Amino acid sequence: MSDEQQYLMLPGPTPVPGNVLRALSTPMINHRGPQFKELIEEVTEGVKKVYQTQNHVVTFPSAGTGAMEAAVVNFISPGDRVLSVSIGVFGDRFAKIARAFGAEVEQIEFPWGEAADAEAVGARLAEDRNHEIKVILVTHNETSTGVVNDIKAIRQAAEDHPALLIVDAVSSLGAIEVKTDEWNLDVVVSGSQKAFMIPPGLSFLAISPRALQVAEKCTSSRYYWDIKSAVEYLEKGQTPYTPAISLYYGLRESLRMMQAEGMEKTFARHALYRDMVRGGIQAMGLRLLADDKVASSSLTAVVAPENIGANRIRSHIQENFDVIMAGGQQKLNDIIFRIGHLGHVRCLDLLAVLAALEITLVELGMDIELGRGVKRAQEILAKGR
Repeated sequence: MSDEQQYLMLPGPTPVPGNVLRALSTPMINHRGPQFKELIEEVTEGVKKVYQTQNHVVTFPSAGTGAMEAAVVNFISPGDRVLSVSIGVFGDRFAKIARAFGAEVEQIEFPWGEAADAEAVGARLAEDRNHEIKVILVTHNETSTGVVNDIKAIRQAAEDHPALLIVDAVSSLGAIEVKTDEWNLDVVVSGSQKAFMIPPGLSFLAISPRALQVAEKCTSSRYYWDIKSAVEYLEKGQTPYTPAISLYYGLRESLRMMQAEGMEKTFARHALYRDMVRGGIQAMGLRLLADDKVASSSLTAVVAPENIGANRIRSHIQENFDVIMAGGQQKLNDIIFRIGHLGHVRCLDLLAVLAALEITLVELGMDIELGRGVKRAQEILAKGR
C-alpha cells in the first residue's frame, strides 16, 4: 500500500484531511502584509475558542516541546522552586526542561497508568507555607500512558497557593475539553499535530494576565521564545520572526472544520472513539493500562500478552495491514502499544484497525474468537451515534 492508504493510528502526528492538505499548498504571501494580518487574526481567534479563553494566545513555529520550553523560559527564573506533577514521560520532560534552565524542581510522581491525586498535590502545596514554590507544572493528557489528569481538581486543590499553574495540553486540546478561563489556568501549551489535524510545526500558548506579569520579571535568558515580543507583534497582526505561513493556512482550514462540527460534538466524538477502542480491546481479552475513570479520549494504551510482546504486534500489523500504532516508551517499551484516535479519524477506521488487530493476534498465536472485538465496538458505535 501507499502512504496515503496507511492507517496512521498514532497520538501524533495525526492524519491530515484532504482540504487541509490543499490549503497547505496556498502560495506564499508577505508575512508583514495585510493578508497575513487577516490570516493570523482569524486563526488566533479560532484557537482561542478551542482553548475557551479570552487571554492572549501566541503561536510559535515549533513542536509542542518548543511551547513547553517557551513556558519555562518566560515564567520560571533560575533558582525558582517548581513543583512538577508527573504521571509519565511527558510529565518528566517538563521537569527536565525546567531543570535545564536552572529551576529547583521537586517532582511529585504517580504510577504510570494512573492519574495524579489532586489531594496529594494540594497537601504538598499546603506544606509550602512561605510560598517558596513559584510554579506548578502538570500534564493534562499523558501521551505515554493514555491517562487524563483532572486539571480542574488540581486547580481547586492549588487555589489557595499563589504559584502559577502551567499545563501541557499538547495531546488533549481539541479532543478533550480544556476550560482555560473557567478553571483559572495560567499558561496552557499545545501543538498543531494532534487534534488540530495539521502537520507538526506550530505550537500555542494561552497566557493569563497574571502570568504576563510574572514574565515581565522573569530573569531566564530568552530571545526566540520571548512572550512579550510575541504579544507585541501579535497586536500588529504579525510574528516577531518569519512564521510558518503554510501551516497557518492549514490551521485556518482545520479550525473551520472544528467550528462547523462544534466543539461539544468534537469532544463527544473523541469520547465515542475512546469507548469503541476500549470496548473492542477488552472484548478481545486484552488488558488496558488505564482505568476507565481516567482514560484518554486521544489514545488508548494496551498491555500486550507477555508471550507475544507489544513490538511484535506493532510490526506484524504494520507489515500486513499498513496499520501504524505507537509503542511503549522507556519502561513501557514492548509492554504496551498505543492506538491514537484523535483528530481526523473516522469510525470505520477504528473498526478496520480492530479487525486487523484481531487477525494479527490470532496469527501470532493468541487464542481469541475473531470478530468479538469488532462486534463490541460496533455495538458501542450504534448506541453512541
